[in-house]
Amino acid sequence: MNDVSTSSPPRRAVRGLLAVVALLAVAAAVWLGYRSWQARLAQTDQSRAAAALQLSALAQSVDALRRDQRANARSIQDAAATNRVLRDEVLGLGQRNALLEENLARLADRSRQGVQAVRREEAELLLSQAQQRLIYAGDLDGARRLYGLAAGVLESIDSPDYLNLRQALIQERNALDALGPGVRAQAAEQLTQWANALETLPEQLPQATGATRPWWQQLLSPLVQIRPADSQVLIARSERVSANDSLQIELSLARAALERGDTPAWAAALGRMDTWLQRLWPDSPQRQALRTRLQALRALDLRPALPELGSTLQQLRSQHAPKETP
Repeated sequence: MNDVSTSSPPRRAVRGLLAVVALLAVAAAVWLGYRSWQARLAQTDQSRAAAALQLSALAQSVDALRRDQRANARSIQDAAATNRVLRDEVLGLGQRNALLEENLARLADRSRQGVQAVRREEAELLLSQAQQRLIYAGDLDGARRLYGLAAGVLESIDSPDYLNLRQALIQERNALDALGPGVRAQAAEQLTQWANALETLPEQLPQATGATRPWWQQLLSPLVQIRPADSQVLIARSERVSANDSLQIELSLARAALERGDTPAWAAALGRMDTWLQRLWPDSPQRQALRTRLQALRALDLRPALPELGSTLQQLRSQHAPKETP
């Protein structure tokens, strides 16, 4: 009995201790659970706050994107309006450029026609001067130079209407080149040679020798010098000086007529020179040769007819002459 009574208090103490330990364990578990629950609540609150912050940031981003979208839409609308304005301006510029090109083409055409008109007038002036040089001065070299300038002017005109003019000018230049130095230049040179040859003419006929002279001439030769005389030849010194001056005057008149191209005056002066030639010098082979040369000079035409002369100028004038209205 005593053993049983003595062993029960320690058991009760153990049981009480175990109960206390159990209570403490339960309390610790409850506290740990509470702590864990509080931590979870805090973590949930933090997650909610973070989600709220993210949601707010996302809403702000969406608002910003919407604002950007609206701004982009406005920009696109402005760009579209600007593009329409620019397109209209480009179309207007295109039309203006077309009008400018048309006006420039008209101006270029007018300028081209003006340049052609100026060159045509220049060619006409050169051809007219060349013709005047040929007709009034007989200057073949000057006429050739003027024809060359006119040919250059006609070559610079690119119109097909001037092809016939260029061909006519080539024919006229060939005909002019065929004349060589010209009739007047050749006549002037031959006249100078003829005048120089006058100094070689004998003023007296050659006297017969003693073997061939008649006996009466041999008898009178110591007293009188007998020589044959021509009734037309002047013997007196004063008459010969006057006749020689007249011959020189006629020679000057012939040269003046040659410069003018006056064929009748030229022939008349040479005819008078032939007369004075017969009065100053007796008949001799030299005088006959000079008379023959003089007759050949008289037969020259100082203005030879050239069918091609002036054809280019006439064709140029007729081509641009105003047409008569019916």
